[in-house]
Amino acid sequence: MNHHEQLYKEAAAFIVTCYEELDMSSDAINRRLVEIKQQIEENGTYTHTSEELEHGAKMAWRNSNRCIGRLFWQSLQVFDARGLKQEDEIAQAIVDHIEYATNAGKIRPSITVFRPEESGREVRIWNHQLVRYAGYATEHGIVGDPISIELTSICQELGWKGAGTHYDILPLVIRIGDQPPKWFPIPEEAVLRVPIEHPEYEWFADLHLQWYAVPFVSDMCLEIGGIRYTAAPFNGWYMETEIGARNFADEQRYNMLPRIASLMSLNTSTNTSLWKDKALIELNIAVLHSFKKAGVSIVDHHTAADQFNRFEQAEEAKGRELTGDWTWLIPPVSPATTHIFHKHYNNELVKPNYLKQDVPYTSTQPKPIPLKCPVHH
Repeated sequence: MNHHEQLYKEAAAFIVTCYEELDMSSDAINRRLVEIKQQIEENGTYTHTSEELEHGAKMAWRNSNRCIGRLFWQSLQVFDARGLKQEDEIAQAIVDHIEYATNAGKIRPSITVFRPEESGREVRIWNHQLVRYAGYATEHGIVGDPISIELTSICQELGWKGAGTHYDILPLVIRIGDQPPKWFPIPEEAVLRVPIEHPEYEWFADLHLQWYAVPFVSDMCLEIGGIRYTAAPFNGWYMETEIGARNFADEQRYNMLPRIASLMSLNTSTNTSLWKDKALIELNIAVLHSFKKAGVSIVDHHTAADQFNRFEQAEEAKGRELTGDWTWLIPPVSPATTHIFHKHYNNELVKPNYLKQDVPYTSTQPKPIPLKCPVHH
C-alpha cells in the first residue's frame, strides 16, 4: 500500500466514525470521502474542516490510554490556529491559550492546533509543558526543577537569562522546519501560581513551595485521520498526586519528602516507620488545600478514579471498547483503594490520539539565534 492509499484509508476510517458521531448522513460521509480522495490524489494530503478538527481532537482525548480524566472529553475547547505561519504569531496564540485555559483558576480544558506536518515546515514546540520551571546545575547543587536542566541550558544558549530561583518560568522555544529555534518569554501575569501551605502545619508555608496552576502538555503529536499535527498543546487540570506525589516528591525532582519528614519529627532512620508515606500524604493534603484556597481547579485521586468509572460506564453505553494503560491510570498514592487497580485494561492504540514524539533538540542542533524582542501582549 503506497502513501496515498494509506492516508486515504486512515482518513476514511476517521471520517466515517466522526460523521456518524456527529449524526451526519451517509450521503454527507460519501461526499466528503470523494473530496478527500481527490485532494490526496492532487496534493498528496487533505485538509480537515474546522468541525472535523474539533471533534477529532476530542476523540483523541477520549482515546488517550494514560489519562484518568477522560470523562470530560466533550468539553474540550479547540482553537484552530492552522493559519499561523510565523514563530511570533504561534507564541502569541500560546499565550492566549494559557490565559483562556487558566481563567483565573476556573480551568478550561483546551487545545490549540497549529498547522499540520509538512515537508520542511514542521512546527515544533521544544517545551514539554508550556509552563515549567527552569533547572540550574550549580556548584552548590541543582536549583529549580532537575527535569528542566537540559532545556534550561539550551534556553541560556539562545540568549535567555533566568533569575536563578527555584521557580523561574522557562520561555517558549519554537522551531519551524530547519530554521533556527526562537524563544519567547511568557508574560509573568499570564501564569497563575499557587503557594503551597498546609491546613494544620504552619511551618509548611516556610518551605516556600509553589506550583503553577495548569498543566499544558506541548510536545505530543495530535494525529487525526492520518494527518499529523506536530504542535498541538493541550491542557486539563491537575490531579493532586501529579504535584504532591511526583513533582515535589520524586528524588530526581524537588525531593521534598526528607525535609517534610524532618519537620514532622518522623523517624527517617528506618523504613518501618513509614515516614515517606506519612510525609507524602501530608504533602498531597497541602497541595489540595492550597489549590482549593486559591480557587484553582484540582481533583483528588479518589474523585478522579470515580470520574473514570463514570467514563467507563458511558463508553460501554455507547458500545465503544475502552482502552487504557493500567500503569498510568492507577494513582501513585494508595492505588489499591481505587477500582482501577483491580481491573484489566486493553492498552491498544486507537486513533485519533496524542502520540509521543522524539525530543526535538539534540547536541547536534545548529547554533540557535538569540531573540531579543519579547512577545508583547
